[in-house]
Amino acid sequence: MMKKPFVSLLVASFLGAIVALAGYHFFVQQPVFQTVSQKQDYYLSNFSSDSSMAAKVPEGLNFIYAAKAVTPAVVHIKTYYKVAEGAGSNDEIFKYFFGDPYGEGGPNPGGQGKEASGSGVIITADGYIVSNNHVVEGAEKIEVVLENQRSYEAVLIGTDPTTDLALLKIDDKNLPFVKYGNSDDILVGEWVLAVGNPFNLNSTVTAGIISAKARNINILRAKSNFAVESFLQTDAVVNPGNSGGALVNLKGELVGINTAIASPTGSYTGYSFAVPVDLVKKVIDDILKYGEVQRGLLGVSIADMTTTLAKEKNIDYVRGVYVAGVNDGSAAKEIGMKEGDIITHINGKEIYTSSGLQEAVARYRPGDKLKVSYLRKGEKMEGTAVLKNKLGEDKIVKKEEASIKRKLGADLQVVSKEDKKHLSLQGGAQVYRLYDGLLKDSGIREGFIITSIDKKIVQTPEDVEAILNKILPGNGVLVEGVYSNGKKQFVGIGW
Repeated sequence: MMKKPFVSLLVASFLGAIVALAGYHFFVQQPVFQTVSQKQDYYLSNFSSDSSMAAKVPEGLNFIYAAKAVTPAVVHIKTYYKVAEGAGSNDEIFKYFFGDPYGEGGPNPGGQGKEASGSGVIITADGYIVSNNHVVEGAEKIEVVLENQRSYEAVLIGTDPTTDLALLKIDDKNLPFVKYGNSDDILVGEWVLAVGNPFNLNSTVTAGIISAKARNINILRAKSNFAVESFLQTDAVVNPGNSGGALVNLKGELVGINTAIASPTGSYTGYSFAVPVDLVKKVIDDILKYGEVQRGLLGVSIADMTTTLAKEKNIDYVRGVYVAGVNDGSAAKEIGMKEGDIITHINGKEIYTSSGLQEAVARYRPGDKLKVSYLRKGEKMEGTAVLKNKLGEDKIVKKEEASIKRKLGADLQVVSKEDKKHLSLQGGAQVYRLYDGLLKDSGIREGFIITSIDKKIVQTPEDVEAILNKILPGNGVLVEGVYSNGKKQFVGIGW
């Protein structure tokens, strides 16, 4: 007689246990994410996959859905500088595109420093924010103000001047964020919204269309030879203070980070430019995982293909990117590319411009393989290039390793077989490019092969890092080596 209630009780208990386990898994247990995209897909705090409003655009244009979804996740960034001049304030070319970096704020009352204003985009529910490097560069303090006027002091996680991007973090959870979209799929003529804080006018939304893609305006290259400029151009109104804000499609998905305006006055005159989100994704994931951006390099000097260039080089005009030079030891050299080749495709994607090629390659890291299609005197050729870093190595260089090389002021590479044989060396680390730093200051020239540091044998560039990592700051270091002509040299540097 008691069997039936007992079975019912047992079944109910079993179902309750399942519900409890499922609830723990969903609400308590925290998954491990490899990329920001994975984290976004898990939380989706302010993004709805219901794009019914956007889908009705052909019947009647409607910006309400995207504006409502995105505005809470676009923040006002206020930066404070103790010194009289903030980052980039004397740079006339940056003023031309960005306007006065201090915008409406100007000097603080009493002349005790300056403050500037910009925008940022929350990309994860736990407070990661993307902005522009020029918005936060050199700031003593960074304040983030949400649409609801909640204020936070932000931590600068990392920057990439070559794409003018920065990653910040505020300490909170369950924040609204903007979901990544796809900048490859967006079309010229497609409607977009720009969301930001121009002239300290919080949460301003403007509309326009994509006017062009892969646009190079030569603004970042003034700062770095490794700059990547492949902007989305739009006619959405963008003014000083919009920098670092969101460019979104009508689904409310992030397609770009608003970065620049072309204006002789510093205010909007019809053109604005945004870093495409597919490049943003890669840069941000690199900063999170490695501490700094990992640039895979093909190792070619390039130029846009034009009828004038074709006539000058006596070649038939072909749409693509002209190879003006190939670096020794580069990924391009290893697959047999030569000066005069014309690159037409990367991984099957058609390439028309130098900026498009730079963006395509910049999405990959050292060690990644790229299928490169090119023409040589009309003949189709193809090769799989293994990208290298600035040191000529096909490996990731983490932040601590890169900082050592910056301090030395040198790019190092393995010694060629010819030099090893000629100089009777087992190995070494050759200086193939010098910058401002300790080696240049000590009188060492390019081509110098480091054979030992403090009497410890150097056989590879990695040995240089390993030895210097153990040297305490302030100590002297003895560097010994030889040039390809056999001339030996040793110098002391203060580490």
